[in-house]
Amino acid sequence: MSSFRLFAPSSRGGEEELDVLVVGAGPAGLTAALYLARYGVKTAVYAKEIGGQMAIAPLVDDYPGVPRVSGRELADRFVNHVRSYGVPIVIDELVDVRREGDRWVALFSSGRRVRCVAAILALGARKRRLGVPGEDRLLGRGVSYCAVCDGPMYAGKRVAVVGGGNSALTSALYLSSVASRVYLVHRRDSFRAMPIYVERARSDPKIEMVLRSVVTEIVGDDRVRGIKVRNVESGEERLIEVDGVFIEVGVEPPTELFRKIGIEVDEEGRAVVDKDMSTNLPGIFVAGDAAGGPKKYRFPQIITAAAEGAIAADAAWKYLQKARSGRGT
Repeated sequence: MSSFRLFAPSSRGGEEELDVLVVGAGPAGLTAALYLARYGVKTAVYAKEIGGQMAIAPLVDDYPGVPRVSGRELADRFVNHVRSYGVPIVIDELVDVRREGDRWVALFSSGRRVRCVAAILALGARKRRLGVPGEDRLLGRGVSYCAVCDGPMYAGKRVAVVGGGNSALTSALYLSSVASRVYLVHRRDSFRAMPIYVERARSDPKIEMVLRSVVTEIVGDDRVRGIKVRNVESGEERLIEVDGVFIEVGVEPPTELFRKIGIEVDEEGRAVVDKDMSTNLPGIFVAGDAAGGPKKYRFPQIITAAAEGAIAADAAWKYLQKARSGRGT
């Protein structure tokens, strides 16, 4: 597998001029950049990290034509495809987007300014925390949010996975190939994950289901030594001795940043988008996990994020044509 290669566009005085800026390098952002490049649009990708949630998936087995691949490898393929069109990919963090005259100006943590006619914000979402005692204190010392990143350190050890969605189940399945025992803790007795993952996990002799239960504390001094788990029906609490805890309880969109920019958000804090991924701000589009609202069908998969990136790119290109002809806003 080839490694990621990053690029920086030429700039004068820390300012770059683009037709359409893409922020985010997950499947939505990278697909948007690919389509914009094919349309001949001057574009670049700015992102805090490469690959988004896709890059940390232990296993991807539902992306057509690419069976049983790690998320990191699939992300690498996305990057290489975008890179083949010469699109710059810059590591930087978006802090604001403002309107200046007839252009949008994106501000980044490095101090760089990017002027553009339109922008596609494919910012994804960050891992949600449990919010229990010991979680923050033991982060990096047994508490992890990425099984594929940290799993190899737990070879032959006992670990717990907390959650009931696809990420939790695929993490548990991956860890069962490394660890001696995997405890899958979920507050319900049924799972939100795809049935094929549930079936595999239930039939895996190294995975023990701890259902109708929640983690109330992560225990340890200098490292994780166990988790306290409470049964939500009986109230009974017990200690499970583990060396690592992998938390997969959902994600949180960049709600505060959206509000700062002026983008309307829904009750979950995601950007409200129309069918073409446009927002209430003309020329600003949002795609992928950060997009929401009543007109979006929520099915958080790599393939749907990529599709939304393509839709946003096409809509941004059409917006750009109207702006150039004097018919835009």
